Amino acid sequence: MDQKKILSAVDHTLLAQGATWDEIKAICDDGIRYGCASVCIPPSYVSRASEYVDGRIRICTVIGFPNGYSTTAVKCFEAADAAKNGADEIDMVINIGWLKDKRYDDILNEIDSVKEACSGRLLKVIIETCLLSEDEKIKMCRIVSQSGADYIKTSTGFSTAGATKEDIRLMAENVSADTKIKAAGGIASLDDAEEFLRLGASRLGTSRIVRIIKSGSEAVDKTN
Repeated sequence: MDQKKILSAVDHTLLAQGATWDEIKAICDDGIRYGCASVCIPPSYVSRASEYVDGRIRICTVIGFPNGYSTTAVKCFEAADAAKNGADEIDMVINIGWLKDKRYDDILNEIDSVKEACSGRLLKVIIETCLLSEDEKIKMCRIVSQSGADYIKTSTGFSTAGATKEDIRLMAENVSADTKIKAAGGIASLDDAEEFLRLGASRLGTSRIVRIIKSGSEAVDKTN
């Protein structure tokens, strides 16, 4: 698969707790340079990053992150605040305890409430697959498909594991035709990225793919 096609699906990500503005700016610069789908950054940097990129790349941020157990009201406030500050895309974490308790209507209502608070921005729903049974993953595919969200997303990258190929295959078999899939966490190589896209993912949340391609480009430059 062409590298440009892979990069066009990448949400170039920096969500480390100690991320500085210089690091965020570098992520933005690289995301623009390599034609990424978006940069995914902490909410506190959205306003400044939005001004900095000036429409050259989409800004993605996270809410209810990484644990998902904020109240619905808090998640809605975070989503509205992110949209006001210039976010184009918002990735929310579900309340995993509600899923374990089979509070399916509450999860659906929360997703729809957050979607409304996004004011037209893309919404991706993080279900944290590494903490779920296969039945729970399938149930979340159906809930997200029923909701107003645009994407189902595997992982935060802050739990016990990230995306797996089995999870992407399972999601592709169980989401509606208009629900897209984002694989995130643990995408360590171009081969991984290509395989996730082949299996049905439309977006890849990763910090590594740009670094791999960038290091390859720098190596070529040094030989010329």
